[in-house]
Amino acid sequence: MTNWYYQVILGSNTSQREATMTTHAIHPTGVKLEATIKARLQKLGKIKHRTIHWLMKEAISNYVEHEEKAEALKQETLDRWHNEAEQNKVVSNESVMDWLDTWGTDNETGRPPCKK
Repeated sequence: MTNWYYQVILGSNTSQREATMTTHAIHPTGVKLEATIKARLQKLGKIKHRTIHWLMKEAISNYVEHEEKAEALKQETLDRWHNEAEQNKVVSNESVMDWLDTWGTDNETGRPPCKK
């Protein structure tokens, strides 16, 4: 299997020549690709009238944005959980499981109260 090596310039949508004239630091980053991925990128590039370089920059940018949002949501959830746990606004797993076991029975109970 052949690996291909591409240089990706991460930065704004300016050309490399224009980018060197700005104050933004642009650092080349190497990406090793399998031949099948290279062929798929070439095909997609022809369809979209874009270069492989542009497709890779777009994909990396979208991936980073997605992961940042996912991590922010995860951190927000953890912070909320810790805040509610500190205020004793939680129900133990055992209480919830016992309550769920009553569902669909003649002895169905109401939801368990939060710990006080």
